[in-house]
Amino acid sequence: MFTTIESFIQEYQMESATTQQLLDTLTDASLNQIQADGYRPLGYIAWHLVHAERGMLYGTGLEFESPAAVSVPPAEAAVIAEAYRTTTQNILGAIRTQWTDEKLQDVVTMFGMPWTISTTLYSFLKHEIHHRGQLTILMRQAGLPVIGAYGPAKEQWAAIGRPVPTL
Repeated sequence: MFTTIESFIQEYQMESATTQQLLDTLTDASLNQIQADGYRPLGYIAWHLVHAERGMLYGTGLEFESPAAVSVPPAEAAVIAEAYRTTTQNILGAIRTQWTDEKLQDVVTMFGMPWTISTTLYSFLKHEIHHRGQLTILMRQAGLPVIGAYGPAKEQWAAIGRPVPTL
């Protein structure tokens, strides 16, 4: 868990930069990519990364601007990428100005359970990472390149002078 605002900010900046790279790679056509019938398309998941923060972070009392959770995903990939960029900056600005390190130990009710704000921030990051994984699978299915978040993606091995791992 996080014990300082700065430790969260550093982690969130790193994770959101990775998410931003993926969102910047999306194309308008790719937004309709689905895993299978009845599943949410790539555009929905990408848009969820933009507005999902509202519920979890607003539940802590943090105030910042972001698109409404009930809004329809845009049909343009660039709009989604820019909205994520703006929301991320709004979150960081709000945390810097509204919270202190001590605030991280405040308890809030999240999903009907008592969580510290520190726990909420940790879960918030894990939630983003979870959906980013879904995003990369759908991006591959749509024929888009992906990046490695915690190590090279298949396409990146050659760029670092290493053979692509095989089965």
